[in-house]
Amino acid sequence: MTLQNRDIIDFLAGIEPGSRLDGLRAQRPETRLNAQKSYEALFEPEHWGGVTPAERFAVAAFVAGLHKAAAIRSYYSSKLQDELHGSALVAVIDAEIDRGNAHGPYGHYPAGPLSREDKPGFVYEVSGESRNLLDPKLSAALEHIHLLVFRPREASAGALQKLLDAGWTTTGIVTLSQLVTFLAFQIRVVTGLKALTASSAAIGKVAQA
Repeated sequence: MTLQNRDIIDFLAGIEPGSRLDGLRAQRPETRLNAQKSYEALFEPEHWGGVTPAERFAVAAFVAGLHKAAAIRSYYSSKLQDELHGSALVAVIDAEIDRGNAHGPYGHYPAGPLSREDKPGFVYEVSGESRNLLDPKLSAALEHIHLLVFRPREASAGALQKLLDAGWTTTGIVTLSQLVTFLAFQIRVVTGLKALTASSAAIGKVAQA
């Protein structure tokens, strides 16, 4: 899969150059440019630092899978496939997406006025089989991501400590958080643009009837 001359959001949303949605996005050039720069900073950086390409693509595929964003999941899985042991990693991430399937948000707030809004739900853990195939660092990342997606009210210093104990550095944790945040943004934008495309197509058919 290649981006050709389109930015990542155009590519994932299926927006063609010269289309109505292309024109719509062109009205916000800085927003468009900044979204692309964010993607490049996270997935095409000059220096990868302490978070490898495989870890970044695995995280992205997992986040997209939890959000049930099939096209975005497929894109990042294809990028992961190109990495060392990529096929095995894709299979593990696919299995863990199925294992982590849930509807949220849920969880428990710290004791106080918000406790009345507590909602029970399962605490995801990487399966023993997958844990044997993944290193502790990526296993901890998947569990932390699931917490951020489905149990954000339980985010805590203790949750961050688990990442540190698994080998994540402070800078790496910042990158991990940026990846999850960017993917949530990207998924929302692509989903919205696809809905506009479908709506425009439906209106066009009605007009031609």
